[in-house]
Amino acid sequence: MAQITWKGNPLQLSGNEVKVGDKAPDFTVLANDMSQVSLNDTAGTVRIISSVPSIDTGVCDAQTRKFNEEAASLNNVNIITISADLPFAQKRWCGANGIDNVKTLSDHRDLSFAKGYGVLMENLRLLARAIFVIDSNDNVTYVEYVAEGTDHPNYEAAVAAAKAAK
Repeated sequence: MAQITWKGNPLQLSGNEVKVGDKAPDFTVLANDMSQVSLNDTAGTVRIISSVPSIDTGVCDAQTRKFNEEAASLNNVNIITISADLPFAQKRWCGANGIDNVKTLSDHRDLSFAKGYGVLMENLRLLARAIFVIDSNDNVTYVEYVAEGTDHPNYEAAVAAAKAAK
């Protein structure tokens, strides 16, 4: 299981660690309108899934904005940001920040994504910062569990992996 640090303190993640070559686990999360969304809803496309602790914090804000900008250069790629924030908070944040190329989804209800992808920080009930690239056949082609939860992910490597995926 992946281990990270959070503000320098070691933290064990819960759930199933995902590795390159794995079949992407399905999950059920909530869209901003409270409808259920699963991985299958984007079947047949390449996906970048950006896991963040909370959309309203500095690094999470910057991470989501960066992928929103990158979306313009990516064809047939769905970019999804998942956090345990409430759908209402995500909708408010997206509206206030002009985010329209990234889908924000909430895992607050049952932490289905967090458990399936091994990003659950149980003691905080938040998702760890991580990036997953999934190809159009639902194979995981890139994984980054960010070692220090308050650091940025490797944006360039994730975008390159998405461009290389089919």
